[in-house]
Amino acid sequence: MRIHQKTSYDDDINLFEDRRQAFWYALLVAFAVALPFLISEYHLGEFINLLIWALAGMGLMVLAGHTGQASLGHAAFLACGAYMEAWLNGKGVPFLISLPLAGLFAGIVGAVIAIPALRMSGIYLAIATLAMGIVAEDVIVLLEPVTGGISGTYVGSINLFGLEIDRYANPTNFYWLCLAVVIIVTFGYANLLRSSTGRSLVAIRDSEVSARAMGINVERTKTLAFFLSCLVTGLAGGLMAHYIVSFNYEAFVITVSIQMLLMIVVGGMGSIHGAFFGAAVVAFLPQIITAIRQQITYTAVAGLDTGIFAALLVAIIIVEPMGVYGRWLKMKAWVQLFPLARRDMFRRQKSYLKTERMR
Repeated sequence: MRIHQKTSYDDDINLFEDRRQAFWYALLVAFAVALPFLISEYHLGEFINLLIWALAGMGLMVLAGHTGQASLGHAAFLACGAYMEAWLNGKGVPFLISLPLAGLFAGIVGAVIAIPALRMSGIYLAIATLAMGIVAEDVIVLLEPVTGGISGTYVGSINLFGLEIDRYANPTNFYWLCLAVVIIVTFGYANLLRSSTGRSLVAIRDSEVSARAMGINVERTKTLAFFLSCLVTGLAGGLMAHYIVSFNYEAFVITVSIQMLLMIVVGGMGSIHGAFFGAAVVAFLPQIITAIRQQITYTAVAGLDTGIFAALLVAIIIVEPMGVYGRWLKMKAWVQLFPLARRDMFRRQKSYLKTERMR
């Protein structure tokens, strides 16, 4: 088993564990850049969908995975980003300005909502965010002059440095644009976790009592987490607007919020990798199920594919509570420790500190 010897505090917070790990990530980025030359435009569209969902997953992961605050209304912030991007695009604002503004608008709305909402925790916070997501659908309909109401709105193509980028006319350029945004956000997210702010988020997730004892301002840190989470989710909403092109409130119903939470749980809570694994499951698993069903029988049964998809997700959560990324880590450790790996070395610890019961 390969062990990395850490000799300083800087080694503990390095972005990459060693050069070998940095090489593999660089190779992954190079493969992602070359992907449009290797697959068809149809499959490229599916990978664009994956990138957008991964971005939304990272947004929710900041709040739920690294701060421990459950949210069942994050589709509302997808809507904030999408409608703000559509409105700014219609006003002729350049994309390099409109997309950050769309994310900033979603982040500010999230921070304002967080001030009263984060006085609650656990199931009460989840119920509050669920109610917020339901109310958001009605707000979108009521703001018809801006959102288009029930009819919805339309977002034009992207003009970037004189290059027109359209999801249908030139999907390769749109893919590279989404990839660039995802890489920038991922890099920023990874650096956030290395900072004192990131460690404060994790401390609050593990135990609010202990975090307060260490001098962390819990309320302010939670509000900051909500702001950052909604900002990243708003960026995903802005890209989603250009991906869907024409949309209304039905694109951001409460089931989308539940799907986002389910996505990061299946992918693996508390890790950036989990957002990508969860997005891959959500983006590709329904397509695989449909393809297999069509090979077996051409008879379409209403709700069958959705039912199978839901059953598989439940099975993944039951079999592996740590998600797909957790299973990957266990398999990696088993291979590295072979033949010394034991069956029960990943047994969950059932005992916990008394302070954990006071959270």
